[in-house]
Amino acid sequence: MKILHVITTLYTGGAEKLMVDLLPRMKQAGHKVELCVFDGTRTPFFEQLEKNGIRIHWFHKGGSVYNPLNIYRLWRLMRKGWDIVHTHNTAPQLFAAFGEVLCSVVLVTTEHNTSNRRRDWKWYAWLDKWMFRQYKEVICISDQAEINHRKHIGENSNNICTIYNGIDYYRYANAIPDENIKTIGKKIITNVAGFRYQKDQPTLIKAMKYLPEDYHLCLVGDGERRAEFETLVKELGLEQRVHLLGLRSDVPEVLAASDYVVMCSHYEGLSLSSLEGMASGKPFLADNVDGLREIVEGNGVLFEHEDAEGFAAAILKLDSDKEYREQIVKQCQAKAANYDISVMTEKYLTLYKEVLAR
Repeated sequence: MKILHVITTLYTGGAEKLMVDLLPRMKQAGHKVELCVFDGTRTPFFEQLEKNGIRIHWFHKGGSVYNPLNIYRLWRLMRKGWDIVHTHNTAPQLFAAFGEVLCSVVLVTTEHNTSNRRRDWKWYAWLDKWMFRQYKEVICISDQAEINHRKHIGENSNNICTIYNGIDYYRYANAIPDENIKTIGKKIITNVAGFRYQKDQPTLIKAMKYLPEDYHLCLVGDGERRAEFETLVKELGLEQRVHLLGLRSDVPEVLAASDYVVMCSHYEGLSLSSLEGMASGKPFLADNVDGLREIVEGNGVLFEHEDAEGFAAAILKLDSDKEYREQIVKQCQAKAANYDISVMTEKYLTLYKEVLAR
């Protein structure tokens, strides 16, 4: 098959990380796989894909991914004889739907979250419903994501399914610790997430006030809220204990060097960063929200949403009870092993063939 994936950027994020892990495997399975990125700014993910032989088409560097010119640019690319065009994120989803009206192409998309801001825009609902009708299949990444999507669309559609996101489990489970990370502090808590409004790094930063001085927080990622986080760190006098590490291509090694791994969000789909954290062999914690609750409950440690003090208490409990900590690690790794990306890749390719046969 000739397959084109379309995404907004290759900065830090679950959908972006999925491109890095998924596309080379599709290529290894014998298919022609390329990627379209609206914002072609070079990032570690961009370079990893190039290294793995994935051709990347890009429209501009920086600027808004919602530039109307991207509709025309994407339409021109979509005309080049693809069997499947698979979109991720809102702008590619919408712009590809417009392009489909002008050219015959089989569209597939993935809904990566249990919620999104546009669902609160009642005036936008008609456009959302029209957009999703242009797709042969809408893939949701968790059961809750599918439930919420069907509720939002309000239709008994037969073009919606669930395929769980996957991770390179063994890369995270067997990673060698980065010795430079170990020198940051005695106890290291790591969070890997884009600096976006969906995420809740401020709760983690505030939690450091409730933890002893030898605990350090490492935030891996970057994005529009970086200046806000830097200001909060300074206001709380935590400049020596909170470390913004930026974008990293060695996340498995960073996690392996950490003592605890955490995800803190306002909502998620099926968080790849969380599964990677659970695979790392470190105790994993997350706040009790949609998309995290489903995979963490009964495996890792849940704390209440936006509860900085509760998160700190959960860390201290883990630190004081070795048997409890080891049990959490064992449960987390057993759960994460069920989400190896090889299973996901096979399911995606099978779905493409079924869609093309309709």
